Amino acid sequence: MISFDEFKKVEIKIGTILMAEKIPEADRLIKLSIDVGEETPRVIISGIAEYYLEPAILIGKQVPVLVNLTPRTILGHESQGMVLYAVGDGFLTTLSPENKIPSGTKIQ
Repeated sequence: MISFDEFKKVEIKIGTILMAEKIPEADRLIKLSIDVGEETPRVIISGIAEYYLEPAILIGKQVPVLVNLTPRTILGHESQGMVLYAVGDGFLTTLSPENKIPSGTKIQ
């Protein structure tokens, strides 16, 4: 459990995926470039390759992105946030707004 004050620290914005490519040296990783309404797109490394065999199908999708997560380096690639997915027994899927909205829109 986290307190409401801790939850208020979480910053999630809608991002638009601009680029998606498999990281050759990793079986599970895809490198995403995502517009979250900032001057420069964010690079996010995501362990979703087994669910998206053709990463290019992700391009143009709008997804929720945790933007105030401390960056971390994964196999030499800096990841600047985290995409949120729905995950269950044997599936993983992106979550998208019902209508296209501006990149960087805050989720509350």
